[in-house]
Amino acid sequence: MANEQQRTMTPQARRAIAAAYFGTLIEWYDYALYGAAAGLVIGPLFFPDVIPASASMLAFATFAVGFVVRPLGGLIISHLGDRVGRKPAMILTIVLMGIATVGIGLLPTAEAIGVAAPILLILFRFIQGFGAGAELAGALTLVAEYAPERRRGRVIGLVTSGAPGGAFLATLAFTFASMLPGDVLLGGAWRIPFLVSAVLFVLALWIRRRLEETPEYRDAVTNAEQSATKVPLAELFRRSPRELVIGFFSVCGHNVTNYVLSAFALSYLTLTVGMPRVEALIAVLVSSLLTAFAPVLGGVAVDRFGAKRVVMFGSVAGIVLTYPVFLSLQSGDPVLAALGMTALGVIAVGATAASTGTFLTNLFPTRYRFTGVATARELNGALVAGPTPLIATALVVAAGGGLWLVVLFVIAACLLSLLAVVATPKRIGDLQPEEASGPSVIASAERVSDGAGGGDTPGNRR
Repeated sequence: MANEQQRTMTPQARRAIAAAYFGTLIEWYDYALYGAAAGLVIGPLFFPDVIPASASMLAFATFAVGFVVRPLGGLIISHLGDRVGRKPAMILTIVLMGIATVGIGLLPTAEAIGVAAPILLILFRFIQGFGAGAELAGALTLVAEYAPERRRGRVIGLVTSGAPGGAFLATLAFTFASMLPGDVLLGGAWRIPFLVSAVLFVLALWIRRRLEETPEYRDAVTNAEQSATKVPLAELFRRSPRELVIGFFSVCGHNVTNYVLSAFALSYLTLTVGMPRVEALIAVLVSSLLTAFAPVLGGVAVDRFGAKRVVMFGSVAGIVLTYPVFLSLQSGDPVLAALGMTALGVIAVGATAASTGTFLTNLFPTRYRFTGVATARELNGALVAGPTPLIATALVVAAGGGLWLVVLFVIAACLLSLLAVVATPKRIGDLQPEEASGPSVIASAERVSDGAGGGDTPGNRR
């Protein structure tokens, strides 16, 4: 079996980290790009016959559509990843996302093909969401099975830093496009950031084709217990239902805060506050750039203090910082807005990226880890993360342009994450799941002495 203590950063491990990083970067480039487009151009181009507020809500509804199908994509592709191999699953995700993103960039608008335009847009969002549904779960699984135990937090932090990195690149691309006159932007310049992504997809596909299966997965395949796992999803629900619920709620705060900052904030600043488009984009751009470094620091904290403590810290920070940060958005000052979004992004989003990723991968054993991580993340994505910009926009309308309902929404999400982690046995999320001898990680952890430490503990991999 793969010995946790003997893992080193081999060339194949570094290649796996690169493959996971670029895939994560591309996934969040796609979603941040579409979030920016939904806030600025999707409404007038694909829903031109409705008032701006309704067009904005329809645009964010198409944003949410991609999340509706993510659980289905996550379940199907993660099943492939657990039964056939990590590599083919990771290749499939990148191909599907590439087809969808480039397809959106080539799509005619409603002016050219009428109602077919939003229908095709929704179709591409479905394809994009289906592929993305297993991307980060696969990336986390891949690097968790390659990384040396004592560096797992750092490695997962590096991979999850691709999320704000992708958001930064997407916002940068749209900032340049938005510097053009409005008629030029709406006339076709908006397509360029979508089409440029083809370069990233080709690079990621090239790296992933050179991957090998993780030693841990190869060991698990030869294990008789793995051979009996014909349907990983069924075993997940049979053996780890509590872990699945904990995983679902543990990412609420991170997801809601992330999508409020990366998708909703831009629309709010331009349409409600009245901030000039380029100034709003630059504010989001600065925030994305500075947040991009936070997951790596969060990963260092995970290796030092344990994933649970870092998730708890980020959740409390989100509860405390949300109100003052939203006041900075209401001020209309781009500098204050950038500072506020950076503070919330670095502490409540960036710091929790590595910790939630590590927490999730430690909840499930090798034989259905991909399925467990994907199911927890993507169910949350469909029910919580995806609708977040739409919910936030509706709450602003309900509050007459105010943000107090959105503040309560974000605080509630962070509180759910905090409660989910606090309610778990002391060392869950900081265990290697195979340390448990029974079917449930939680059941075994409850038998661990209360005096045990909070960091990752070596265990036998199955």
